Amino acid sequence: MRTAYSVETVRTAERELMARLPEGALMQRAAAGLAAACADVLGRVYGSRVVLLVGSGDNGGDALYAGARLARRGAGVSAVLLAPERAHAGGLAALRRAGGRSTGTDGAEGLIERADLVVDGIVGIGGKGGLRPEAVPLAEAAERARAAVVAVDLPSGVDADTGEVRGRALRADLTVTFGTHKPGLLIDPAREYAGSVRLVDIGLELPAEAELEALQHADVARLLPVPAVESDKYRRGVVGIAAGSARYPGAAVLAVAGALRGGAGAVRYVGPAGQAVIARFPETLVSDGGPKRAGRVQAWVVGPGAGDDAATVAEVLAADVPVLIDADGLRLAEASAVRGRRAPTLMTPHAGEAAALLGVEREEVEGGRLGAVRELAGRYGATVLLKGSTTLIASPGGGAVRVNPTGTSWLATAGSGDVLSGLGGSLLAAGLSAVDAASAGAYLHGLAGRFAADGAPMGAHDVAEGIAGAWRSVVRG
Repeated sequence: MRTAYSVETVRTAERELMARLPEGALMQRAAAGLAAACADVLGRVYGSRVVLLVGSGDNGGDALYAGARLARRGAGVSAVLLAPERAHAGGLAALRRAGGRSTGTDGAEGLIERADLVVDGIVGIGGKGGLRPEAVPLAEAAERARAAVVAVDLPSGVDADTGEVRGRALRADLTVTFGTHKPGLLIDPAREYAGSVRLVDIGLELPAEAELEALQHADVARLLPVPAVESDKYRRGVVGIAAGSARYPGAAVLAVAGALRGGAGAVRYVGPAGQAVIARFPETLVSDGGPKRAGRVQAWVVGPGAGDDAATVAEVLAADVPVLIDADGLRLAEASAVRGRRAPTLMTPHAGEAAALLGVEREEVEGGRLGAVRELAGRYGATVLLKGSTTLIASPGGGAVRVNPTGTSWLATAGSGDVLSGLGGSLLAAGLSAVDAASAGAYLHGLAGRFAADGAPMGAHDVAEGIAGAWRSVVRG
């Protein structure tokens, strides 16, 4: 599992470690890792041209010490000092002793455009807001240049704690981060600026509970249900799907498709799309008597393609089993009914739906995804899976937010969310907690999207067909 910690937690861990180490040792650890990563990017260090963009903090010091190491290996290293009077004195002296040189910002754009590598050491993890005006021309020159850009700990101009980008930021090809991931490296829009991320272990001792968690194959494999020898279809769990309408029968079909591949032993369908569901999936148990007469289920999915059927949504919410609410169900569900539920509730909005639930503009949710998912979970007393370029999962009681590391932009296709709903509901019925069902479902869904697309357009039905392969990939490691 990858974890990310807040700036405050990282700073505390750094202070505790520095108190036990010789002065400057921690910065030298960071600089050594940074220099090694830069050398890997360059391939050949000797004779290469490296430009360091150096701010006034320890971030700039890391860049200067790393530059000194590259200079000793034969690179031509130039440091552009944005605040010469506040540049890290020890790092600057080390660079000059190694044969590097320093300059101000005048004429720096020409240096950048001729460089093989640009190291972004302008702003560290404590920075807030976008780049300062004097740094913007340097960022623009770096983006025009053919040089690779390596960010020190975090791309300058992004928020380490939230992933927000409020103003101009410098886009990196590689970010070398120290001690632990920072939330902004895992959450869009900041994640887009980080490029590839390389973690350098500098010996920090961090708390057990992180700010963010990103599950890996082994973590998801441990969550997935496996039938026991004595299992039958009912013991494995039964998921109910209340979805679809005369206008949107396909939503029901796709939700059932996801549910059938999610680990539950049986799928019950209620709604007006029964004929379409049976025609595609004859193993589905179809009922036309509404949720209360469908028979026993261990979890419900409600909302995909439901149109204006508020009565069915209300009936499902009254059930004393876990419920996943998606799509039209999010609009139709009474907030008080959601908050009053005793059984777990999982809500799966995209950014537009989340914005409507919070009463804000969509752009506010997309620009501040971490805050939005936490607020929704707290406001509704439910686990919330916020879909999008970064899928986030927050629990109503707080704690670490999970971020899904799989997926592809090809998943932005009609019906893909319906498949995810069915898959997540099936995992709920199989006995997973809401946060684990959401996490495992998003992970498998993302992998299935990757496998189905393979670099080309695909449809939601292809995603459903890809779930089995994703499941095998996870289980087999």
